[in-house]
Amino acid sequence: MPEGHSIHRLARQLTDVFGGQRVRVSSPQGRFAAGAELLDGHVLTRAEAIGKQLLVSFDHDGTGTTTNDDADRHRVLRIHLGLYGAFSFGGDASFAGASSIGAPRRMGETEHGTADAGEDVEYTGPPAPVGAVRVRLVSDHGWADLRGPTACEVITAADVDALREAAGPDPLREDSADGEDSANDDGATFARLLRRRGVACGQLLMDQAVVAGIGNVYRAELLFRAGIDPYRPGKKITEQEAADLWADTVFLMRDGVRLGRIVTTQRDPEHAVAVEDLTLDVDAADIPAEASRFVYKHTGEPCPRCGTTIATAVMAGRNLYWCPGCQH
Repeated sequence: MPEGHSIHRLARQLTDVFGGQRVRVSSPQGRFAAGAELLDGHVLTRAEAIGKQLLVSFDHDGTGTTTNDDADRHRVLRIHLGLYGAFSFGGDASFAGASSIGAPRRMGETEHGTADAGEDVEYTGPPAPVGAVRVRLVSDHGWADLRGPTACEVITAADVDALREAAGPDPLREDSADGEDSANDDGATFARLLRRRGVACGQLLMDQAVVAGIGNVYRAELLFRAGIDPYRPGKKITEQEAADLWADTVFLMRDGVRLGRIVTTQRDPEHAVAVEDLTLDVDAADIPAEASRFVYKHTGEPCPRCGTTIATAVMAGRNLYWCPGCQH
């Protein structure tokens, strides 16, 4: 399923192309018809991500503002893309550059630019829905179709507060990425949640109540970069290791938002980790796909650090990749 960086990019994109506009909401497939009726014709104020949860807020008084004290006026579309969910976009020049974003099983872990959006294309309205479109958003300038999500529902501001409370710290919060004081608080919270349990750290990194947004690719690559055995219990992770993991997570996932893809073989000059001699000292945008990962989906190949054969196993329901030789 798409990891946190993709959901944050998707939230930014939805805000950019629909924010402040009155939007038509429908469910061509029919499965979200009741929810679409609640949102149809109202102003989409913003979209945001909490880890892998996408939240799209609608204002029901026509002012373009939202408050948390009126559940009837402020409604939120909660989406979890899961393994198969994906958005596609199209429209006029204001939609130029909008990418189709979704689950790796459908999109191949890459984004696809919108072919029918741009200055040279006259926008005459959305095309007929193709496939099982769960939700369609339409403005005067373009459209977005959602297919195949695991979750799609209308919730209230109180529900959003509960989601925030249940989620672990999100490394892609703006203040985390900017290194402000609250980012230090998030790092301390992450360290406390990681180090208090005897569960394998590779499983804990996939627990959205420990850290929001990390998925299978980041799990494998972060632990390799840090030289940590994914089977080591969280309570055996040192404070310094936890701090380094948090800093590296913020660095890599922030670049994932910037690039629209996961690249873990680049060097972070501010937070050196155990792969400093292996990383590429170039902008991550210039690193080709075949050189963008150390261990993920490299089963049977020699470890680039010690030469041991890279192994795979199932952990927390997903395939884990690691080096048994130098991750300890």
